[in-house]
Amino acid sequence: MHVVQGDVREHHAAMVAAAGDRDIWVVGGGDLAGQFADRGLLDEVVVGIAPVTLGGGAPLLPRRLVGRFTLQDVERDGVFAYLTYAVR
Repeated sequence: MHVVQGDVREHHAAMVAAAGDRDIWVVGGGDLAGQFADRGLLDEVVVGIAPVTLGGGAPLLPRRLVGRFTLQDVERDGVFAYLTYAVR
């Protein structure tokens, strides 16, 4: 794991190189994911939903990205639901 600062675009190439043929998981909240989305650097978003998060809390992403996601898959694991979206 590496912690960096600055524009996500500056670090993306290093992330891709380090990952090789594996996926890159961006973990750090909606604002960080939104920064990657704003620069066209997201291919997919996987959202895990637990019953305790329904009906309250902060928005997933702190910006409107409506129309940029297409639902690709829904999985169920016990009480959790995982929604996979392709990013356009």
